[in-house]
Amino acid sequence: MTKKVFSAMRPTGKLHLGHLVGALHNWVDLQEKYSCIFCIADWHALMGQYDQGQEIHESIFDMAIDWIACGIDPEKSLLFVQSEVKEHLELQMFFSCLTPLGWLERNPTYKEQLREIATRDLQTYAFLGYPVLQAADILLYKANAVPIGEDQLPHIELTREISRRFNHTYQAELFADCEAILTETPRLLGLDGRKMSKSYQNTIALSDSPDDVRKKTKQMFTDPKRLRLKDPGHPDECNVFRYYNVFDPDKVDDVREWCTQAQKGCTDCKAILAESLIEELKPIQEKRAELVDDKDRVRDILAEGRKKAQAQAQETMAQVREVVFKV
Repeated sequence: MTKKVFSAMRPTGKLHLGHLVGALHNWVDLQEKYSCIFCIADWHALMGQYDQGQEIHESIFDMAIDWIACGIDPEKSLLFVQSEVKEHLELQMFFSCLTPLGWLERNPTYKEQLREIATRDLQTYAFLGYPVLQAADILLYKANAVPIGEDQLPHIELTREISRRFNHTYQAELFADCEAILTETPRLLGLDGRKMSKSYQNTIALSDSPDDVRKKTKQMFTDPKRLRLKDPGHPDECNVFRYYNVFDPDKVDDVREWCTQAQKGCTDCKAILAESLIEELKPIQEKRAELVDDKDRVRDILAEGRKKAQAQAQETMAQVREVVFKV
Protein backbone atom coordinates (compact mmCIF):
# COMPACT_ATOMS: atom_id res chain seq x y z
CA MET A 1 0.00 0.00 0.00
CA THR A 2 1.30 3.45 -0.92
CA LYS A 3 2.03 5.54 2.12
CA LYS A 4 -0.29 8.55 2.42
CA VAL A 5 1.52 11.60 3.80
CA PHE A 6 -0.16 14.65 5.32
CA SER A 7 1.52 17.92 6.20
CA ALA A 8 0.39 21.50 6.73
CA MET A 9 1.70 25.01 7.15
CA ARG A 10 0.09 28.08 8.73
CA PRO A 11 -0.33 31.14 6.45
CA THR A 12 1.01 33.78 8.83
CA GLY A 13 3.07 35.91 6.45
CA LYS A 14 5.74 35.62 3.78
CA LEU A 15 7.57 32.28 3.57
CA HIS A 16 11.28 32.50 4.24
CA LEU A 17 14.48 30.46 3.98
CA GLY A 18 13.59 28.56 7.15
CA HIS A 19 10.42 27.23 5.52
CA LEU A 20 12.40 26.28 2.42
CA VAL A 21 15.00 24.13 4.19
CA GLY A 22 12.79 23.08 7.11
CA ALA A 23 9.82 21.79 5.12
CA LEU A 24 9.52 22.53 1.41
CA HIS A 25 12.67 20.77 0.21
CA ASN A 26 11.52 17.68 2.10
CA TRP A 27 7.97 17.90 0.72
CA VAL A 28 9.31 18.00 -2.83
CA ASP A 29 11.24 14.78 -2.16
CA LEU A 30 8.27 13.08 -0.46
CA GLN A 31 5.90 13.70 -3.36
CA GLU A 32 8.16 11.59 -5.57
CA LYS A 33 7.68 8.56 -3.31
CA TYR A 34 4.29 8.85 -1.63
CA SER A 35 0.75 10.11 -2.05
CA CYS A 36 1.00 13.57 -0.46
CA ILE A 37 -1.61 15.96 0.89
CA PHE A 38 -0.46 19.50 1.71
CA CYS A 39 -2.82 21.75 3.60
CA ILE A 40 -2.77 25.54 4.02
CA ALA A 41 -3.84 25.54 7.67
CA ASP A 42 -5.66 28.84 8.09
CA TRP A 43 -7.76 27.63 11.04
CA HIS A 44 -4.54 26.81 12.89
CA ALA A 45 -3.17 30.26 12.09
CA LEU A 46 -6.31 31.90 13.46
CA MET A 47 -6.10 29.90 16.70
CA GLY A 48 -2.87 31.62 17.65
CA GLN A 49 -3.30 34.92 15.78
CA TYR A 50 -7.03 35.55 16.13
CA ASP A 51 -6.50 39.32 15.81
CA GLN A 52 -4.75 39.02 12.41
CA GLY A 53 -7.48 37.51 10.29
CA GLN A 54 -6.94 39.83 7.31
CA GLU A 55 -3.22 39.04 7.13
CA ILE A 56 -3.94 35.32 7.37
CA HIS A 57 -6.48 35.55 4.55
CA GLU A 58 -4.08 37.52 2.35
CA SER A 59 -1.24 35.08 3.03
CA ILE A 60 -3.15 32.05 1.74
CA PHE A 61 -2.72 32.84 -1.94
CA ASP A 62 0.92 33.86 -1.49
CA MET A 63 1.62 30.58 0.28
CA ALA A 64 0.12 28.55 -2.56
CA ILE A 65 2.28 30.46 -5.06
CA ASP A 66 5.42 29.87 -3.01
CA TRP A 67 4.70 26.15 -2.61
CA ILE A 68 4.28 25.63 -6.34
CA ALA A 69 7.29 27.83 -7.13
CA CYS A 70 9.42 25.70 -4.78
CA GLY A 71 8.47 22.50 -6.59
CA ILE A 72 5.23 21.22 -5.08
CA ASP A 73 3.57 19.68 -8.13
CA PRO A 74 -0.26 19.76 -8.23
CA GLU A 75 -0.13 16.78 -10.60
CA LYS A 76 1.56 14.71 -7.89
CA SER A 77 0.31 16.26 -4.66
CA LEU A 78 -3.02 17.53 -3.36
CA LEU A 79 -2.97 21.21 -2.31
CA PHE A 80 -5.93 22.87 -0.59
CA VAL A 81 -7.06 25.42 2.01
CA GLN A 82 -8.13 23.94 5.35
CA SER A 83 -11.14 26.22 5.99
CA GLU A 84 -12.64 25.35 2.59
CA VAL A 85 -13.21 21.76 3.75
CA LYS A 86 -15.71 22.03 6.61
CA GLU A 87 -15.22 18.41 7.62
CA HIS A 88 -11.99 19.37 9.44
CA LEU A 89 -13.99 21.18 12.12
CA GLU A 90 -16.67 18.51 12.12
CA LEU A 91 -14.21 15.73 12.90
CA GLN A 92 -12.51 17.97 15.46
CA MET A 93 -15.87 18.21 17.26
CA PHE A 94 -16.18 14.42 17.46
CA PHE A 95 -12.61 14.11 18.74
CA SER A 96 -13.12 16.96 21.25
CA CYS A 97 -15.86 14.94 22.91
CA LEU A 98 -13.35 12.16 23.63
CA THR A 99 -10.14 14.05 24.44
CA PRO A 100 -9.41 14.56 28.16
CA LEU A 101 -8.23 18.02 29.19
CA GLY A 102 -5.18 16.49 30.86
CA TRP A 103 -3.87 15.23 27.51
CA LEU A 104 -3.95 18.77 26.12
CA GLU A 105 -2.60 20.55 29.19
CA ARG A 106 0.43 18.26 29.28
CA ASN A 107 1.34 19.04 25.68
CA PRO A 108 4.90 20.48 25.81
CA THR A 109 4.34 22.75 22.80
CA TYR A 110 1.29 24.31 24.44
CA LYS A 111 3.21 25.03 27.65
CA GLU A 112 6.17 26.40 25.70
CA GLN A 113 3.98 28.75 23.66
CA LEU A 114 2.28 30.08 26.79
CA ARG A 115 5.71 30.90 28.24
CA GLU A 116 7.27 32.42 25.13
CA ILE A 117 4.47 34.41 23.49
CA ALA A 118 3.57 37.35 25.68
CA THR A 119 2.02 39.58 23.00
CA ARG A 120 -1.30 37.67 22.86
CA ASP A 121 -3.51 35.88 25.35
CA LEU A 122 -3.23 32.27 24.25
CA GLN A 123 -5.14 30.79 27.16
CA THR A 124 -8.15 30.19 24.96
CA TYR A 125 -10.35 27.18 24.31
CA ALA A 126 -9.24 27.04 20.67
CA PHE A 127 -5.52 27.20 21.38
CA LEU A 128 -5.73 24.49 24.04
CA GLY A 129 -7.54 22.31 21.52
CA TYR A 130 -4.99 22.96 18.74
CA PRO A 131 -3.74 19.32 18.80
CA VAL A 132 -7.29 17.97 18.47
CA LEU A 133 -7.68 19.82 15.17
CA GLN A 134 -4.27 18.54 14.12
CA ALA A 135 -5.46 14.99 14.76
CA ALA A 136 -8.60 15.69 12.72
CA ASP A 137 -6.51 17.11 9.87
CA ILE A 138 -4.46 13.94 9.64
CA LEU A 139 -7.10 11.29 10.29
CA LEU A 140 -9.74 12.90 8.06
CA TYR A 141 -7.67 11.68 5.09
CA LYS A 142 -6.64 8.39 6.71
CA ALA A 143 -3.04 9.58 6.39
CA ASN A 144 -0.58 7.11 7.85
CA ALA A 145 2.55 9.27 7.93
CA VAL A 146 3.44 12.86 8.82
CA PRO A 147 6.87 14.45 8.23
CA ILE A 148 7.93 16.23 11.43
CA GLY A 149 10.91 17.24 13.49
CA GLU A 150 11.68 15.44 16.74
CA ASP A 151 10.15 18.24 18.81
CA GLN A 152 6.73 17.50 17.28
CA LEU A 153 6.61 13.84 18.30
CA PRO A 154 4.18 14.56 21.18
CA HIS A 155 1.62 15.79 18.64
CA ILE A 156 1.79 12.55 16.68
CA GLU A 157 1.51 10.50 19.86
CA LEU A 158 -1.56 12.49 20.85
CA THR A 159 -3.07 11.83 17.42
CA ARG A 160 -2.53 8.11 18.00
CA GLU A 161 -4.13 8.33 21.46
CA ILE A 162 -7.18 10.12 20.05
CA SER A 163 -7.60 7.63 17.19
CA ARG A 164 -7.27 4.66 19.58
CA ARG A 165 -9.79 6.17 22.01
CA PHE A 166 -12.24 6.75 19.16
CA ASN A 167 -11.84 3.17 17.90
CA HIS A 168 -12.21 1.75 21.42
CA THR A 169 -15.23 3.90 22.36
CA TYR A 170 -17.17 3.02 19.23
CA GLN A 171 -15.80 -0.51 18.82
CA ALA A 172 -14.57 0.31 15.35
CA GLU A 173 -11.29 0.06 13.47
CA LEU A 174 -11.87 3.25 11.54
CA PHE A 175 -8.53 4.96 12.17
CA ALA A 176 -5.08 3.38 12.04
CA ASP A 177 -1.98 4.60 13.86
CA CYS A 178 -0.14 7.38 12.11
CA GLU A 179 3.65 7.21 12.02
CA ALA A 180 6.14 10.04 12.13
CA ILE A 181 8.58 10.51 9.29
CA LEU A 182 11.41 12.09 11.23
CA THR A 183 13.16 14.61 9.04
CA GLU A 184 16.60 15.96 9.67
CA THR A 185 16.53 19.61 8.73
CA PRO A 186 19.52 21.94 8.72
CA ARG A 187 19.77 24.16 11.77
CA LEU A 188 19.04 27.60 10.38
CA LEU A 189 18.86 30.50 12.79
CA GLY A 190 17.60 33.97 12.00
CA LEU A 191 19.88 36.73 10.75
CA ASP A 192 20.43 37.89 14.34
CA GLY A 193 21.30 34.43 15.68
CA ARG A 194 17.92 33.93 17.35
CA LYS A 195 15.19 31.54 16.24
CA MET A 196 14.10 32.48 12.74
CA SER A 197 10.75 34.22 13.06
CA LYS A 198 8.75 36.84 11.21
CA SER A 199 8.00 38.50 14.56
CA TYR A 200 11.74 39.04 15.12
CA GLN A 201 12.14 40.51 11.60
CA ASN A 202 15.20 38.31 11.16
CA THR A 203 14.27 36.39 8.01
CA ILE A 204 15.00 36.45 4.30
CA ALA A 205 11.75 35.91 2.43
CA LEU A 206 11.56 33.70 -0.64
CA SER A 207 10.17 36.71 -2.50
CA ASP A 208 12.84 39.22 -1.39
CA SER A 209 14.54 41.11 -4.22
CA PRO A 210 18.30 40.72 -4.76
CA ASP A 211 18.85 44.15 -3.22
CA ASP A 212 16.82 43.17 -0.15
CA VAL A 213 18.82 39.94 0.18
CA ARG A 214 22.09 41.89 0.03
CA LYS A 215 20.85 44.43 2.56
CA LYS A 216 19.63 41.81 5.02
CA THR A 217 22.70 39.61 4.66
CA LYS A 218 24.90 42.62 5.34
CA GLN A 219 23.18 42.94 8.73
CA MET A 220 23.81 39.33 9.79
CA PHE A 221 25.52 38.63 13.09
CA THR A 222 28.94 37.09 12.60
CA ASP A 223 31.74 35.66 14.77
CA PRO A 224 31.49 37.46 18.14
CA LYS A 225 35.15 36.69 18.90
CA ARG A 226 36.51 38.31 15.76
CA LEU A 227 36.94 41.95 16.71
CA ARG A 228 39.42 43.13 14.04
CA LEU A 229 40.02 42.31 10.40
CA LYS A 230 43.41 40.73 11.14
CA ASP A 231 41.99 38.46 13.86
CA PRO A 232 41.48 34.81 12.84
CA GLY A 233 37.82 33.81 12.77
CA HIS A 234 35.95 30.92 14.34
CA PRO A 235 33.62 29.70 11.56
CA ASP A 236 31.97 26.99 13.64
CA GLU A 237 30.66 29.71 15.95
CA CYS A 238 29.48 31.99 13.15
CA ASN A 239 25.90 32.07 11.86
CA VAL A 240 27.06 33.15 8.40
CA PHE A 241 29.14 29.98 8.11
CA ARG A 242 26.06 27.91 8.95
CA TYR A 243 24.28 29.50 5.99
CA TYR A 244 27.16 28.52 3.70
CA ASN A 245 26.81 24.92 4.90
CA VAL A 246 23.16 24.91 3.90
CA PHE A 247 23.05 27.02 0.75
CA ASP A 248 26.53 26.81 -0.79
CA PRO A 249 28.37 23.75 0.59
CA ASP A 250 30.88 23.85 -2.29
CA LYS A 251 32.34 27.01 -0.78
CA VAL A 252 32.59 25.72 2.80
CA ASP A 253 36.28 24.72 2.64
CA ASP A 254 37.25 28.04 1.08
CA VAL A 255 35.23 29.99 3.63
CA ARG A 256 36.80 28.10 6.51
CA GLU A 257 40.28 28.83 5.16
CA TRP A 258 39.82 32.55 4.51
CA CYS A 259 38.06 32.96 7.85
CA THR A 260 40.56 31.12 10.05
CA GLN A 261 43.48 32.69 8.18
CA ALA A 262 41.97 36.19 8.32
CA GLN A 263 42.21 36.47 4.54
CA LYS A 264 38.76 38.08 4.18
CA GLY A 265 36.74 40.23 6.50
CA CYS A 266 33.19 39.48 7.63
CA THR A 267 31.78 42.15 5.32
CA ASP A 268 33.26 40.45 2.24
CA CYS A 269 32.18 37.05 3.53
CA LYS A 270 28.56 38.21 3.88
CA ALA A 271 28.62 39.85 0.44
CA ILE A 272 29.67 36.55 -1.16
CA LEU A 273 26.99 34.69 0.81
CA ALA A 274 24.35 37.14 -0.41
CA GLU A 275 25.14 36.25 -4.03
CA SER A 276 24.82 32.54 -3.19
CA LEU A 277 21.40 33.15 -1.62
CA ILE A 278 20.28 35.22 -4.62
CA GLU A 279 21.31 32.36 -6.91
CA GLU A 280 19.41 29.87 -4.71
CA LEU A 281 16.24 31.95 -4.86
CA LYS A 282 16.46 32.85 -8.57
CA PRO A 283 14.58 29.82 -10.02
CA ILE A 284 11.96 30.05 -7.28
CA GLN A 285 11.37 33.72 -7.99
CA GLU A 286 11.22 33.19 -11.74
CA LYS A 287 8.53 30.56 -11.27
CA ARG A 288 6.83 32.77 -8.70
CA ALA A 289 6.64 35.65 -11.21
CA GLU A 290 4.94 33.36 -13.74
CA LEU A 291 2.34 32.33 -11.17
CA VAL A 292 1.66 35.90 -10.03
CA ASP A 293 0.90 36.70 -13.68
CA ASP A 294 -1.41 33.66 -13.92
CA LYS A 295 -3.49 33.83 -10.75
CA ASP A 296 -6.38 31.97 -12.35
CA ARG A 297 -4.14 28.92 -12.62
CA VAL A 298 -3.38 29.06 -8.90
CA ARG A 299 -7.07 29.48 -8.07
CA ASP A 300 -7.89 26.48 -10.28
CA ILE A 301 -5.24 24.37 -8.50
CA LEU A 302 -6.68 25.22 -5.08
CA ALA A 303 -10.24 24.65 -6.28
CA GLU A 304 -9.35 21.25 -7.72
CA GLY A 305 -7.50 20.42 -4.51
CA ARG A 306 -10.55 21.37 -2.45
CA LYS A 307 -12.80 19.08 -4.51
CA LYS A 308 -10.45 16.13 -4.10
CA ALA A 309 -9.90 16.78 -0.41
CA GLN A 310 -13.62 17.19 0.20
CA ALA A 311 -14.41 13.90 -1.52
CA GLN A 312 -12.05 12.04 0.82
CA ALA A 313 -13.26 14.02 3.85
CA GLN A 314 -16.94 13.35 3.17
CA GLU A 315 -16.27 9.64 2.84
CA THR A 316 -14.49 9.57 6.20
CA MET A 317 -17.22 11.58 7.92
CA ALA A 318 -19.93 9.25 6.59
CA GLN A 319 -18.03 6.41 8.24
CA VAL A 320 -17.65 8.40 11.47
CA ARG A 321 -21.37 9.14 11.69
CA GLU A 322 -22.15 5.51 10.98
CA VAL A 323 -20.10 4.21 13.92
CA VAL A 324 -21.03 7.05 16.33
CA PHE A 325 -24.77 7.26 15.63
CA LYS A 326 -25.20 3.64 14.45
CA VAL A 327 -26.95 4.78 11.28
